[in-house]
Amino acid sequence: MAMIEAFAQEIDQEGATTRRVLERVPADRLSWKPHAKSMSLGHLALHIAQTPGMISTWALKDVFEFTGPPPEGVEAKSAAQILAAHDESVKTAKDVLQKLGDAGLQRQWEGKAGGNTIMKLPKVALIRAVLLNHWIHHRGQLSVYLRLLDVPVPSIYGPSADENPFAGH
Repeated sequence: MAMIEAFAQEIDQEGATTRRVLERVPADRLSWKPHAKSMSLGHLALHIAQTPGMISTWALKDVFEFTGPPPEGVEAKSAAQILAAHDESVKTAKDVLQKLGDAGLQRQWEGKAGGNTIMKLPKVALIRAVLLNHWIHHRGQLSVYLRLLDVPVPSIYGPSADENPFAGH
């Protein structure tokens, strides 16, 4: 199996799980924050929705220049916007993998800020560590937000306190 096929399958699987979590985001609580230093629920959910598409496009270049900190206070306007952004983002990530191919994933990638190298790694590591791990990390963060808002948390890699796919009922 080609690397891009394996990554596409993983993006599909993680995307389906992520979508289940994003579907639980209460539209009337998008501005809620668990702490003053935290992202709002809407900002976090939109960030999660956009991550695969955004980060995958970095791999289309051998050198990517970060132009500043991510925008703060970017709020989702609706739950529908979050889900649409997620679906488009997953599609973009899979399209980028097809463009890169296995040979492209083996090329070196460099992330720079202000002309200084801050990351240098093979593109395959960019997809694994920066795209997938980052996406999964924030999805876990979102599951905590949901718990704090008393929203039932879906099963992610196994049972949650609210859902047990192994219970057989």
